[in-house]
Amino acid sequence: MKKGLHPESYRPVVFKDMSNGDMFLSKSTVATKETIEFEGETYPLLKIEISNTSHPFYTGKSTLVDTAGRVDKFMSRYGDRKKK
Repeated sequence: MKKGLHPESYRPVVFKDMSNGDMFLSKSTVATKETIEFEGETYPLLKIEISNTSHPFYTGKSTLVDTAGRVDKFMSRYGDRKKK
């Protein structure tokens, strides 16, 4: 194995699922400017769109996660087409 290949600057970071507001603490090397208070301490914050608490595979529920209006954009382009 090569020396110095993996980063050594792991730190605790709070990941926040923006679809349901769930947060969890893990170690990461991600660089972020936002911080949040979690369990009485201040940590860097990384916002994520989907996690195991909101992903249909883990929850067993079929939900539609529309980020940036992708469904609306698709429907405006192709929704009014008639079958031939």
